[in-house]
Amino acid sequence: MADLFRFGISLPRDLIEKFDGAIRGKSYTNRSKAIGDLIRQELTRKEWREDREIAGAVILIYNHRKKELFHKITHLQDSFRTIIISAEHIYLDRNHCLEIIAIKGNSLPAQNLTNSLRAIKGIKRVMLSMADTGPTAE
Repeated sequence: MADLFRFGISLPRDLIEKFDGAIRGKSYTNRSKAIGDLIRQELTRKEWREDREIAGAVILIYNHRKKELFHKITHLQDSFRTIIISAEHIYLDRNHCLEIIAIKGNSLPAQNLTNSLRAIKGIKRVMLSMADTGPTAE
């Protein structure tokens, strides 16, 4: 385990009360863990803004009965094969699929992939889950 560093912060009472309520709702056992997660989350966002090496997932929901849509998605994924490390195609019902595309590489191509998928008419949802591969992941 990493060395721990203790420090104090001053916050308005109403802000800390709201924060405590929010972290209770997420089952945090203490403020330190919640604040550490917030710091890691912000450092991950910074890595994404700086086009550093990242990991993450792009999640899509679309109607798989529209064959042209499936072909557009597949063709686009082929254009980004340098960052796509895996893709999972899951049937949700007779018409809809959930596709999870695992990515690793620089953040700029990952964001370009996500934006390109958002631009395809017929895809119902596109969500990006950002993670990192560096020290902030520890």
